[in-house]
Amino acid sequence: MTPRQSAAVYRRRRIVVLGGLIVVLALLFALVWFLIARANGGSDPKPAVTRSASPTATPTTPPTTVPSSPSASPAPTSTADAGPVPCTAKDVQVKAVTDQDSYSSDQQPKLSISLTNTGSEDCTMNVGTTKQVFTITSGSDTWWRSTDCQENPSDAIQTIKAGATITSSAPVVWDRTRSSTDTCGATDRQRAPGGGASYQLTVSIGGFESAKPVQFLLD
Repeated sequence: MTPRQSAAVYRRRRIVVLGGLIVVLALLFALVWFLIARANGGSDPKPAVTRSASPTATPTTPPTTVPSSPSASPAPTSTADAGPVPCTAKDVQVKAVTDQDSYSSDQQPKLSISLTNTGSEDCTMNVGTTKQVFTITSGSDTWWRSTDCQENPSDAIQTIKAGATITSSAPVVWDRTRSSTDTCGATDRQRAPGGGASYQLTVSIGGFESAKPVQFLLD
């Protein structure tokens, strides 16, 4: 018969059993914690470090300053600043001029051009002999044209004041003969009849025609 153990022995056994139970529970708790930590990325998770891409150096271009120029902001202009404008047909009155109304047999008509600026502003035009045309007719017959045998024509830019009238500085002389480009050097060109015969002078300059012909008589 096994002898009955003392109460102290039982207490020690209970303590041992209780201690073992505590150890088992601690191990279980540690195992559960480990599994949870592993599922979350590790038992000692460290905060993930997010590496941002190295910033790309963007070349910084200093703002470009465009210097202002006179042409960028044109100053207001006026007719006075720009100077006289080219003459137009509506502003210039062209008139044929003869030095006399009739000529004796020994006289040669002297022909001129008169220009009047009827506009309100000064204007310029080429009044040289390169732009002048004198034409003499009798009825429908053209007797003479200044450009047929013209020598050394020249240009002359002239400003005509508003309201002013200018005339040829030197008249063109008609020798009372028929002209043509084929007889410029001839000395026996046909002479225009006299005896009171009537002739008409018309002129143009720079394409501007005289308003009406001027009549004159040859004796």
